[in-house]
Amino acid sequence: MADFGGDAEAFRLEARTWLEENFPKSLKGNFAAQMAKMTGGATESPEAKLWRERMGDKGWGTPTWPKPYGGGLSRNEARVLQEEIAKIGARNPIGGMGVSMFGPTLLEYGTEEQKKKHMPGIVRGDVWWCQGYSEPGAGSDLASLQTKAEDKGDHYLVNGSKIWTSGAQYADWCYCLVRTDPKAKKHEGISFLMLDMHSPGVEVRPILLINGTSPFCETFFTDVKVPKENQWGPLNGGWTVGKRLLQFERDSISAGLGAGNIGAPGAVLAVEDYAKKYVGLDDTGRLADADFRRRLIEHKMENKAFQLTVRRAGEEAKSNQGPSAASSIMKYAGAKIAQERTELIVEAMGVNGLGWDGEGFEKDELATVRSWLRAKANSIEGGSSEINLNVVSKRVLGLPDPK
Repeated sequence: MADFGGDAEAFRLEARTWLEENFPKSLKGNFAAQMAKMTGGATESPEAKLWRERMGDKGWGTPTWPKPYGGGLSRNEARVLQEEIAKIGARNPIGGMGVSMFGPTLLEYGTEEQKKKHMPGIVRGDVWWCQGYSEPGAGSDLASLQTKAEDKGDHYLVNGSKIWTSGAQYADWCYCLVRTDPKAKKHEGISFLMLDMHSPGVEVRPILLINGTSPFCETFFTDVKVPKENQWGPLNGGWTVGKRLLQFERDSISAGLGAGNIGAPGAVLAVEDYAKKYVGLDDTGRLADADFRRRLIEHKMENKAFQLTVRRAGEEAKSNQGPSAASSIMKYAGAKIAQERTELIVEAMGVNGLGWDGEGFEKDELATVRSWLRAKANSIEGGSSEINLNVVSKRVLGLPDPK
């Protein structure tokens, strides 16, 4: 690829030409098909697989990651690429936790051998990762985790369980926090392992949510052998690595929440489009319900401000410092906005927004009800809103602990 000397607009022509030559036209506008690999249970068509492989080989699925683990683009070039992708009715087909959380952390803490082994599968979207953090007795107080890894010479023997393991039923690998020194203080005896989900002794049980889906799982480990080379980051220093990964997680979730992407698979239209359809317009062309109109305007303003803040935070991260503890307030705000969005849509639909099944409801209406229910988890997953506010008070504002 040519060196454009930081001129993002000069890069636009190359991006446009490459996309026109490599994006399968049959996938235009069919975002679900393009991103089938990321949804785990969906079947990936040959065209979608070709699109994913081409983006992965180009490195543009992870555009700002350094070569050879990504596209090596500047943030401005990556923005131009995203604009050109959107223009042709396409989506980036490569993502998941490997891209948004584990990959960036592995780039910082992994050995060269570990990067060479695991990064190509992430960059190409061939390998699916899940996260082994929370446990039945260690949720908000994650450092109380009890899943243990015993040193057996050339390998660790892992026993314990995790809960709320997103996508574990589809995952190939798990980046997992385990206790390697039970005698140390709880924050100091934790290490990070990369665990093959196809290993003997791994059992996954999907958890059915109120909206009828099972994105989360219980995961059980019984005498699971993990080679020593699969430990990454310092031994008994996994808590530091784990906190860094959480910053990437909250940063990633924040961006998706504000855009209405998390927990809203059926919400394609903007809130105002639903309002126009179901609430209706008055003689002046405004929404007929003045109170709903006011609340919708407030929501749109808040979401716009949030998106601009997310963009600014991305620009501030150009120093390669990555996301900071301030990502916690972004996660909190993003969850609030995402929940308000689904609530406004359901309210606009009236009785049409209360269906669960049956011929009396349109497909989009039923999907919206499920999205509304799923969004209730937005303020819990990725760190609850209460925990995120605690992080902000201590690490951003420097407030003392209450006495």
